[in-house]
Amino acid sequence: MKKTTISASLLASDLSDIKSAALRCEQAGVDMIHYDVMDGVFVEQITFGASVLKGLKRSTHLPVDVHLMVDNPTKQIEFFAEAGADSITLHVESSCDIPKCLERIHEREMKAAVAIKPATPASAALDFISQCDMILVMTVEPGYGGQSFMADMMPKVAEIRRYADENGFPELDIQVDGGIGADTADIAKAAGANVLVAGTSLFKSDDMRGLCSLLKG
Repeated sequence: MKKTTISASLLASDLSDIKSAALRCEQAGVDMIHYDVMDGVFVEQITFGASVLKGLKRSTHLPVDVHLMVDNPTKQIEFFAEAGADSITLHVESSCDIPKCLERIHEREMKAAVAIKPATPASAALDFISQCDMILVMTVEPGYGGQSFMADMMPKVAEIRRYADENGFPELDIQVDGGIGADTADIAKAAGANVLVAGTSLFKSDDMRGLCSLLKG
């Protein structure tokens, strides 16, 4: 089984003090920062763009995984590459040429991933597995933090892990995002996920280090 990676969702932090939030993550043993970008079109909410990422990168040594929940991510790739993103995740449901976008992400020396919403089958992500370092299975509807974990997404996680192992992609990371905490992490890991995005549970914890250690198992 692959080593578990914990990614802290910045959206759940105190956004008035991102520097302190990032430092707290580092001190707690978090492995990377999950940076949700929403455009008000692909999802209803609007969050932050590349300029905020530049400031965040000056405040942390942790790698930053940019999750583009935007209608057309094509042009955004360059903005976030320049801002210092370490990886970029695109939604297969977005309006862009996914293979070309994944290729461009790799050309800019970042890791590339695709994400699928709860209603999207695993097969939609598997079409791009040869170009991906990671596949993200959303375990909540994208756009809002604090939602409950959707356990019925675990068969999709298991399907992707099985396909990856059987078809020459054993190093593929599988990420889950939404409702991850002490009571759901083991469920996700048992299905084959190895990258856990935790937001509300981490940032509201009185012992982030202890929870981070528990999530890693």
